[in-house]
Amino acid sequence: MNPYLAPQRVRAALRTLDLRPTRGMGQNFLIDPAALATIVEAATLSRDDLVIEVGPGLGVLTWELVRRAGLTIAVELDRRLAARLRDEFAGAPLQIIEDDVLRLPPGELLAAAGRQPPYKLVANLPYAITAPVLRHFLEAALPPELSVLLVQWEVAVRITAAPGDLSVLAHAVQLYAEPEIIARVPAASFYPAPAVDSAVLRLHRRPQLAVAVDDVPALFRVIKAGFLQPRKQLGNALPGGLAALGVRITREQALAALQRAGIDPMRRAETLTLAEWAALYHALASV
Repeated sequence: MNPYLAPQRVRAALRTLDLRPTRGMGQNFLIDPAALATIVEAATLSRDDLVIEVGPGLGVLTWELVRRAGLTIAVELDRRLAARLRDEFAGAPLQIIEDDVLRLPPGELLAAAGRQPPYKLVANLPYAITAPVLRHFLEAALPPELSVLLVQWEVAVRITAAPGDLSVLAHAVQLYAEPEIIARVPAASFYPAPAVDSAVLRLHRRPQLAVAVDDVPALFRVIKAGFLQPRKQLGNALPGGLAALGVRITREQALAALQRAGIDPMRRAETLTLAEWAALYHALASV
């Protein structure tokens, strides 16, 4: 059995390190064997796999990864935890990088390990950096082929939402990957217990973007403009939203673009699919 699951061992390790888990750092340590088994099973690991783990903490997930994958690259920001991991996993197929993962493109992580893609991203992500980490990897030149992540339940629901309840984050993920919620993980599965439940989220990378556009940042400028005032109808929201992002068009131009895209100007942003946003982006390009 995984020795890092025992709550008493977690508490003892934290005392030894003089580490008090903080909500800001998202330091909630998994102590639930069923949740851990779900993550590992969802990742379908073999000795042929290269894995990047973000925020290994005390090593509960790391212990499973090094037993199954060919090589695990663990990125840990806390120097005390990184030092402990080096001692605990000496001789294991594990490379520990002590740094902020958002400062390191995946290509640099792979190069440091002397490896090439493909790779998998498997992690218990700190709540505060979930969205930035997702975009950091999905938008990278070398994205993961598969991601299995423990994230806040509400975030997983937002990411997997369907038209009618979509968000900028949902589009930012669904453009690159097909997301699915594998399981709900109760707050009691962690020490200390967070205020909310979590979810095991799996992302399969798409072979190509969900929609064909020549400028992804420009597409998301249009999407963000629509969501700046989400309760407004798009015919009214778009001109002000685009102006706030540095693109000035008249209401008449916005209405004409919506008509060319086949979108009712009375609809709201959360109802549009990625395909409709792409059509609107193309329509606005001719304004």
